[in-house]
Amino acid sequence: MFGLNRAKRTTAVVAAAAAAAATALLSAPTAVAAPQPIVGGSTTTTTAYPFVMQITDASQNQFCGGTLVSATKVVTAAHCMVGETTSSVRVVGGRTYLNGTNGTVSKVSKIWINPSYTDATNGNDVAVLTLSTSMPYTTAKYVASTDTSVYATGATARILGWGTTSENGSSSNQLRTATVPIVSDTSCKSSYGSDFIATDMVCAGYTSGGVDTCQGDSGGPLLIGGVLAGITSWGEGCAEAGYPGVYSRLTKFSSLVTTQVNS
Repeated sequence: MFGLNRAKRTTAVVAAAAAAAATALLSAPTAVAAPQPIVGGSTTTTTAYPFVMQITDASQNQFCGGTLVSATKVVTAAHCMVGETTSSVRVVGGRTYLNGTNGTVSKVSKIWINPSYTDATNGNDVAVLTLSTSMPYTTAKYVASTDTSVYATGATARILGWGTTSENGSSSNQLRTATVPIVSDTSCKSSYGSDFIATDMVCAGYTSGGVDTCQGDSGGPLLIGGVLAGITSWGEGCAEAGYPGVYSRLTKFSSLVTTQVNS
């Protein structure tokens, strides 16, 4: 399968060049028709979504997203953090544009990766970062383990990120957002077969494609009713018809996250 996880470490050269460029934008050398960003979204700001964090390398090149759930705790995807150390990662809050210099930059004092994680398609794709510097931004509420009804088929979910604006394309310099409907487990299973684990994952997207998270959006939020209910995890390509985005089902991991938040 192509483009399974949605981290951008695999395109680190693109990320570094984007950060160096004045606009932090590159041309998108792709043979795939390029939908509009996130894919299929619109621009927004960290003022509107203050809990959306950039996860960057030590030089502040963004490669994943995260969600601030307390002043010093950020929820993200486990696959974003594999191979990372506290010295290699920074978290940036309050910065709408990748090439901006505003906001708050924090080092990371602890990286917790779900100990059951092996690969995004095996589930358990959740991590929590502890920040060295408190973020002065509004935090997001997240689902409790009992809030399973939020994933009703057809429910409207909101996705956010700075990821590529088309499959294998270039990053968006500005934070973007879109809405996508929750897809039934049965439908998602028909798309992904045994790679879809209903207890750990939830799918969101349109049957016709066109709107989706993409590379660089990994770890970012899936919001339902304004509450963090999922974590951008993986998918077949980006915005392809019949292949919705796959997100960590946060109700499954809520208790684990709470333990880390309270630690």
